[in-house]
Amino acid sequence: MHLLLTGANGFIGKALATALLARGHTLICPRRGSPLPGPSAGQPDSRVRTFPLDFADRPPPQAWRSALDGVDVVVNTVGILQEHGTQTFSALHVDAPIALFDACVLAGVRRVIQISALGADNGAQSAYHLSKRSADAYLMRLPIDSVVVQPSLVYGPGGASARLFDTLASLPVLALPGGGRQQIQPVHLADAIDAIVALIESAAPSQPPGSQVVPLVGPSPVTLRDYLATLRRAMRITPAAPVVPLPVSLLRTVAGLAGRLPGSLLDADTLDMLERGNVGDPTSITRLLGRAPRGADQFIPARTAPAVRIQSSLNWALPCLRIAIALVWIWTGMVSFGLYPEADSLALLARLGAEGDFARVLLYSAALVDLILGLLIFTLRGGRRQLLWVVQFGLIAFYTVVITVWLPEFWLHPYGPILKNLPMLAALLLLYQLEDPLPEQGATRWTT
Repeated sequence: MHLLLTGANGFIGKALATALLARGHTLICPRRGSPLPGPSAGQPDSRVRTFPLDFADRPPPQAWRSALDGVDVVVNTVGILQEHGTQTFSALHVDAPIALFDACVLAGVRRVIQISALGADNGAQSAYHLSKRSADAYLMRLPIDSVVVQPSLVYGPGGASARLFDTLASLPVLALPGGGRQQIQPVHLADAIDAIVALIESAAPSQPPGSQVVPLVGPSPVTLRDYLATLRRAMRITPAAPVVPLPVSLLRTVAGLAGRLPGSLLDADTLDMLERGNVGDPTSITRLLGRAPRGADQFIPARTAPAVRIQSSLNWALPCLRIAIALVWIWTGMVSFGLYPEADSLALLARLGAEGDFARVLLYSAALVDLILGLLIFTLRGGRRQLLWVVQFGLIAFYTVVITVWLPEFWLHPYGPILKNLPMLAALLLLYQLEDPLPEQGATRWTT
């Protein structure tokens, strides 16, 4: 079949494109920026044709005219969880999809499949769900065969929700809103893709135009608390993590503040969606798959459990380590600026041969450098922060050598002030090794 697929660089879109190509279909995809799926870098797949188009520009129906020639099925997977600049719900979820749907009617497309979201119904309250519901309702009124697919939380490699819940599951203590009583029904990415492929391949020209809504959910609802416990067991993390209930009212305040931070997955809307619940009837996906969808206990294969456990633990352990090291530098600088008696500091410097005004300049210059090195941890990213770890490693190593030569008795101090430099050096080596030198800059978080 010849398909038009939007959002082919997104989480669901990329997996769907790969599956469709593997089954021999050809694709035409609007391209906003990144390369689309192909055999290898620099060798685009001849079965994928692209053309420049950005949903944020709200392209009119005529912009799709030539792209839809000979297309059998159109699948729209474009979606964002949060708005960023021109990437707005009204543009990406409403205006651009509606124009595409109108163009499909004019072009005589056989079927349109709209990837929406579970909860985009009459009870929708969040801006995300309301925008999805607006486009869904418009499509279902058109004289064209249409399917509105409503995925629940989709778990799969590279997915934002999988990363979030794996990380939460690996924490030593789970602080959950209301104790994690919320009902969810997560579905595995592979099951979601197989179901969408079945909907694509079942499109037949003999069928009269109609519309249907297909929830993509797991076999049964589970609480958030039980879901995290299941993922934790699959990662082979023991013992079970204690759960600390958090007041939802307090979390609403936190979510409102967190929503202002770039890249945050927590805001008022996502908390409200979680509180509402995210469940549906698995009958449709069971029919499409010819079997029940896999449960959460099957999401993490045994062979990948160690890697998932390590990565999930690093997701929270590395930020904690960065903060701890930053506080060491900042506190050291503050102590040297007067919390520790100046006379005692100058006495130590005198043993190194620094006295008078020179010693004071040396003391306060070193304190200022310590403060700056601590604050830079919070501001630098990628290769620049990787360089910062090198500078910090070199400075601590230099201090250690100087103290070893001129103040060797500190090695015998009962509190081990110099001996503690060794784990600091090891931690800096670890941070240097695991720092991504080329982090994404200003990337939009696509949900589909």
